[in-house]
Amino acid sequence: MVKIDLVTGFLGSGKTTFIREYARYILNKGEKICIIENDYGAVNVDMVLLQDLYGDNCNLEMIVGGDGKEAHRRRFRTKLISMGMSGYDRVIIEPSGIYDVDEFFDVLYDEPLDRWYEIGNVISIVDAKSVSELSGVSRYLFMSEIASAGKIVLSKLSQDTDAQNVMGKINEIMAEFGLGCSGKSKAPANESIGDKDEFWFSPEKHFIAKSFSDLTDSDFENIEKAGYRHASYVKLPIEDEQYNPLFYFDVAMPEDKLRETATSLFKDEKAGHVIRIKGFVKTGENSQAELNATEKELSITPIVSSKNVLIIIGEGLNKAYINDIFKDYCSQVSL
Repeated sequence: MVKIDLVTGFLGSGKTTFIREYARYILNKGEKICIIENDYGAVNVDMVLLQDLYGDNCNLEMIVGGDGKEAHRRRFRTKLISMGMSGYDRVIIEPSGIYDVDEFFDVLYDEPLDRWYEIGNVISIVDAKSVSELSGVSRYLFMSEIASAGKIVLSKLSQDTDAQNVMGKINEIMAEFGLGCSGKSKAPANESIGDKDEFWFSPEKHFIAKSFSDLTDSDFENIEKAGYRHASYVKLPIEDEQYNPLFYFDVAMPEDKLRETATSLFKDEKAGHVIRIKGFVKTGENSQAELNATEKELSITPIVSSKNVLIIIGEGLNKAYINDIFKDYCSQVSL
């Protein structure tokens, strides 16, 4: 059977960067793999960033989302059926930063997929800088993204990061939704891993706190054997419209203006709650840059891509207001 690994994480956590390192480790073992990028809209920026992995033993596929959960579920199932006889040893799935993990389990337990695929691991990437700042619906979404993880890899670490404190904050969030506790009672039995931790995630067993570039083969071996957890919690209704992304095509903007505009959007209450900005922008006559930005971190790096598209993801975005900001810098504003 083909193993399937799901790599989850909230918006901007660093899933694609991790997958690049993890996929290289799997490929070096001689496995034939496919990476499925699963995101909003018809343009997937993260897939472009993985193109250098493409080869005889690594294929890249894409599932388009953004038009309802049932439509996305059907496409996910159809994609896996079409890949069933392709001879892969492993499939690695990167969903969007806002994803119902139950979809992953439900689809894979359906026939005929349950005869072709087996769930390998659920690996969650957590931005160590942002955990303490999550609130409201984002707090719930964060919990739901990581609840089934067999291993959590902390990202965006610095010398000042208190990893133990971050782990504690994560377990506090889990406890808010009935997963584990803060020392008052025991967590439910872990069906996949088989222990009863006081906290939902054990600092010793479930966390890795290293920069991706510092991960060793031994670390990846542990990640590859992480498994997954069965999590039961009360689901909250999340409307698709709450987190719909905005797309801007053929974006051309000088680098200094791009940096200024992106930085200001995160602080601009009129724009709504902007969580992530990513994409490719023409910054000069013969120059192009990749923008990857959250409220806490913004990077602009040179890149060569056939696309110039910018994606803005957030909660309750004011499309008309943001369109007005970009209308003079792109061929088409978000529809």
